Amino acid sequence: MMNLTLRQLRYFKALAEHGHFGRAADACAISQPALSLQIKELEETLGLPLFERSARKVRLTTFGEDLQERIRDILRAVDEVGEMARAARTGLAGRLRIGVIPTIAPYILPAVIRELTKRHEGLDIHVRETLTSKLLADLSEGRIDTAIVALPVSEPHLTEVALFEEEFVLVRPDGDADKPIPDAAKLKEMKLLLLEEGHCFRDQALSFCSVQSAVPRDGLDGSSLSTLVQMVGSGIGVTLIPEMAVPIETRSADVSIDYFPAPRPSRIVGMIWRKTSPLAPQLAEIAEVVRDAAQQMRELG
Repeated sequence: MMNLTLRQLRYFKALAEHGHFGRAADACAISQPALSLQIKELEETLGLPLFERSARKVRLTTFGEDLQERIRDILRAVDEVGEMARAARTGLAGRLRIGVIPTIAPYILPAVIRELTKRHEGLDIHVRETLTSKLLADLSEGRIDTAIVALPVSEPHLTEVALFEEEFVLVRPDGDADKPIPDAAKLKEMKLLLLEEGHCFRDQALSFCSVQSAVPRDGLDGSSLSTLVQMVGSGIGVTLIPEMAVPIETRSADVSIDYFPAPRPSRIVGMIWRKTSPLAPQLAEIAEVVRDAAQQMRELG
């Protein structure tokens, strides 16, 4: 029977992800020699090299690549055992890792965190704000417990819970407030400012305008909704933003806000988590908190 340790498997995972002994050691909070020793012992136990080593780069061998996914599954299962014990012992308490996409996080997350910490004093909330593709990877790898994203994501291993639907609004320079509201066809002909590649909100806006994402758009992309709105206020063009972003993003910009005629562009916001997560009942409770926060925002706005 092979004497493999979870520590060795975690070090293998870190080295495979970082491709560098120093960075992997830092991620694991140990010294580089200690990590190197554990990897060497793992390779000796298995009787095969797991990494190709060079002066600047460490890469997986063919066997290491075959082993990588299996080790991820093992570590994920071990983490879920801990989550199962925590859920049975304390309910909603301890560490909770939430991922959120950038077009949602600044607007609804503060209200969600306030409500969660009020209801559950022992909850230690960690937030990761990034693109949907990265959140899906983090969720699959067990680096986060749940994520608030635009649906659908259509991943068979994830549970999707729709929370609410919100419309997109048109942001124009204030001087255009009296002009007719353009439909999708007219909008396609205008200077439309959008988020840069990788944001799902960009794809949703392009879909409304029937524009392919691959169309060159030099100088018309921004890294945040705030940047886009300020560019519109400077008279550069027009943009679309989600309804929840209006109070924050337009308060200091010289812009007008308009709703499109039907059929209006919109998105469905929801929560996702692994179907195998032992925290599923607690995450369903959190989903209700997010839904309530959105409803309160809508009533106030």
